[in-house]
Amino acid sequence: MTKKIVGMISSYTGLTPSPVDWLWQQTPHPFGMWDRIQMLANAEKPDFLLLYNFNSFPETPQNVNWLNAQRKQKCNDEEIRSLHSKLRGIPKERTIFLMREPPLEEIVQKNIDFYEKAKPYCGYISGPDDFAPIPDYMPAIWYLTNPFHDLAKQHSPEKVKPCSWITSGISRTVNHRKRLDFLRLLRSSDLDVDFYGRDLPNWANSKGAIGNKWYGMAPYYYNLSIENYADNNWYVSEKLWDSLLSWCLPIYYGGSAADKLLPPGSYLRLPSLDEKGLNYIREVTATPDAWYEAKDAIAEARQIILHKLNLMEWVSNFSKNFL
Repeated sequence: MTKKIVGMISSYTGLTPSPVDWLWQQTPHPFGMWDRIQMLANAEKPDFLLLYNFNSFPETPQNVNWLNAQRKQKCNDEEIRSLHSKLRGIPKERTIFLMREPPLEEIVQKNIDFYEKAKPYCGYISGPDDFAPIPDYMPAIWYLTNPFHDLAKQHSPEKVKPCSWITSGISRTVNHRKRLDFLRLLRSSDLDVDFYGRDLPNWANSKGAIGNKWYGMAPYYYNLSIENYADNNWYVSEKLWDSLLSWCLPIYYGGSAADKLLPPGSYLRLPSLDEKGLNYIREVTATPDAWYEAKDAIAEARQIILHKLNLMEWVSNFSKNFL
């Protein structure tokens, strides 16, 4: 069967310009091979193109006056030419747009605008919200840099500490600030939780940023997996995948999407980001008993993430529509 090449563009800072090995850690074979496809982000003439959280679409000129309209039209024409160059001549029906941003109140209109802007260029447009042309869960990616074969092993690393939380100091939205308030509450308590992350405030007394999240999760029985958004049936992010792939039992705060994707018992539900939630964490992390009880469910969830929910599996299935 002929191999199909998948190119990719993204507006994520870490993926600009697109690294050639993007997602190669999510395949068991060399060079990003999965089933009948290969992820080769910068391929000159790919068979399919993935616009992954891409937002650099041309703006529609607004006719303020004739001179400004002419200037804006010229800029718009340049943006269109630039975008067509990035799209590499791939037919619209083979061009995929996947949104990964949660529909936070502060940005939901921007997300809707991106869906509209994608329509002239992309035949498949999806995101984790009801506003998307095709509402759907986000196919799984993860931020562990361990080789696929190592993650696929069916035995846990040594667990030596109770609980960790890898988060950030971002405070742009109400939900971000709510998460930081909970971090402050945890820090002021007597809980044995280690904190890691970028740009955390000094009062968090964190251990700092971490390059491979495995090292901030794998030695712990439990991990706090707290989404930025928990209010619909679609959004679930790498926070849960990273935790489970590190053989943690996630204490998860998020929407109901995870309930449909993962086996029962593979994670625990954090009831709230307040004193009630703090007491729940205290009770669970006092012993490793819950982790031992959940170990088989964690093992099952890991295989689902690695294989069934894998973004590479999703793209492979999409490509089969064009056999």
